[in-house]
Amino acid sequence: MKEFWKTKVWQEAPRALLSLLLQWSAVCLLYFLIEWISRHSFWETLYYMKERPLIFLYNAGLIFTTTLVVYLFRRRFFVRCLLAFFWLGLGVINGVLLASRVTPFTGPDLHLITDAVKIVNRYLPGWGLLLSAVLGGGFLVALVFLFFKAPVYRGPLSLKLNLLLVLAGFAVFAGCTDLALERRVLSNYFGNIAFAYEDYGYPYCLVTTIFNTGISCPKDYSQGEMDRIAAGGEALPKTEDTYRPNILFLQLETFIDPTEVNFLEFSQDPVPNFRKLSKQYSSGYYRVPSVGAGTANTEFETITGMSLRYFGPGEYPYKSVLKEETCESAPYVLKSLGYTAHAIHNNEANFYGRRTVFPNLGFDTFISEEYMDREDEQTPLGWVKDRVLTKYILECMESTKGPDYIYTISVQGHGAYPEEEILEEPVIEVSGAASEEENLKWEYYVNQLYEMDQFVGKLVEALEENGEDTVLVMYGDHLPTMGLRPEDMKNRYLFQTRYVIWDNLGLPRKEENLVSYQMAAEILDRLDIHEGNVFKFHQARRKTKNYQLDLQTLQYDLLYGEKYTYGGKSPFAPTSMRLGLYDTQLSQVTRAMPLEDSYYVSGEYFTPSSEVQVNGEYVETTYISPSRLLISGVTLALTDRISVIQRSNSSTRNPLSKTHDRAYYAVKAKE
Repeated sequence: MKEFWKTKVWQEAPRALLSLLLQWSAVCLLYFLIEWISRHSFWETLYYMKERPLIFLYNAGLIFTTTLVVYLFRRRFFVRCLLAFFWLGLGVINGVLLASRVTPFTGPDLHLITDAVKIVNRYLPGWGLLLSAVLGGGFLVALVFLFFKAPVYRGPLSLKLNLLLVLAGFAVFAGCTDLALERRVLSNYFGNIAFAYEDYGYPYCLVTTIFNTGISCPKDYSQGEMDRIAAGGEALPKTEDTYRPNILFLQLETFIDPTEVNFLEFSQDPVPNFRKLSKQYSSGYYRVPSVGAGTANTEFETITGMSLRYFGPGEYPYKSVLKEETCESAPYVLKSLGYTAHAIHNNEANFYGRRTVFPNLGFDTFISEEYMDREDEQTPLGWVKDRVLTKYILECMESTKGPDYIYTISVQGHGAYPEEEILEEPVIEVSGAASEEENLKWEYYVNQLYEMDQFVGKLVEALEENGEDTVLVMYGDHLPTMGLRPEDMKNRYLFQTRYVIWDNLGLPRKEENLVSYQMAAEILDRLDIHEGNVFKFHQARRKTKNYQLDLQTLQYDLLYGEKYTYGGKSPFAPTSMRLGLYDTQLSQVTRAMPLEDSYYVSGEYFTPSSEVQVNGEYVETTYISPSRLLISGVTLALTDRISVIQRSNSSTRNPLSKTHDRAYYAVKAKE
């Protein structure tokens, strides 16, 4: 033992302690900078540090704990810089995101990186993309320089002892986390994720959203508990085998009644059709799980009847459990009653992973932007206008003899909204915002709302003319990303939009506020449809004791548990969902005289996303009409194989579907 005190390891202890103190000080400064970037305000960050010192120290401790690994390396300066760049990069990402949306950077956003890449050009100007590339390249060069030129630790290095001390540091921090949760200094439930980040700090909330996912197992979970919950639905009347009306849901992107923003003034009513319908038909506030972003989560709740509050903070089920598992939903339930389930979205098919997820929700067809004739139907920001949707909603209804369930997701109101004047003659003039730039953003947004409202009016007229028995539910998925605060809204709440239920069945009008996960059950109840475990639960238990606790248990059983409700195995299998309402058809190829090396490709259901392959290679393709394409720069031989591909509009441009390969001699027209 006496010899230990004389070892170099012990003699280096004072220097090691000094190193830890300096590292702790540097981490505190780094964390302050991260919060400064995230909050966009030095003074707000200073106030946060003063008012929540324990939270500040905890988050600094989290970062500090991750930096303890530097003591396992001799290139400590390099590893410190690498970790500092990592945490600072996360802070910059969060700050940039919060400049264009309300919700901060979360764990599920890591799964949405591909979606972000697809639309980054709509949020960053060309110089912004160039600057990002330059900074990224500079960062890599700096890392290489530091690796070879940074100082290297030359003192004694006992890996076993250092590893033991690092693990001890992690264990101490884990104990502090449990203590902080127990004493309610921290919370692992985020009712409002944006406010949670402000209250509990960016590092803690980010880590929580990464590792806290899914639904936790309830403590009383058992077969008997599930039997008790299921018994509540037995009191409902039996669903009668009668004629069913069409059930249409229209989820309007970022659609609100802008007159409910207290400080805005308008030259005329921005949403006259929606307001008129709200006075004539059932309507009310629609509580949604997100604000400023998170379309897919409002969508998930409305389709499945499940609540997001029991999942991990900031989780997107579309990017987690639904990528692999089927889920009880309105499409599955209604298909058992003879319905055909359609999804329609005037944005690209892969956004939020819908192409993969919708078969696990029971949809039979999915008409995305790539399967729409959308020529000259785009907003100045490049989003497809909503008025194109009417055609495809009616086509879905006409494509079947039985009733249809159609879930339509619009996109026209999508941000980010420009701070410069890009509308030459806006129909609606807007004023009242804090600055001219803010007024221009609101003016652009409100004029998109006006066009969306015109689409709503035309759609209702078309459904009235169509004459089929129909119920149409329309609502906004969330508020816009405009820095709104509760006091800015008429109802003083950010997680509410408006809904209206139009029908031609003579349903009684109700003025009632609903939650998005209750809407499908409410519609089915009004139509005397009492099917589906989740929907029956809402219908029977919505106003009873332990409603929320039992809903959590039911959701856990159906998605993560033993599936006692189904007798141990889910009855749902993924559908063979067709992309597009009809398959693209290739029928004939003719020379495009007098053009050289050009041919007309004839067929059906072509769109601007149709491209031709010859022998597996893409050739230059020009869209002419739904029945004709022009290919150029190729000379066809009789044995060449030709096919038409529907390519994704995402940056990947991957194929979504294709016609069968056909030999040129088999489709060549007689000349």
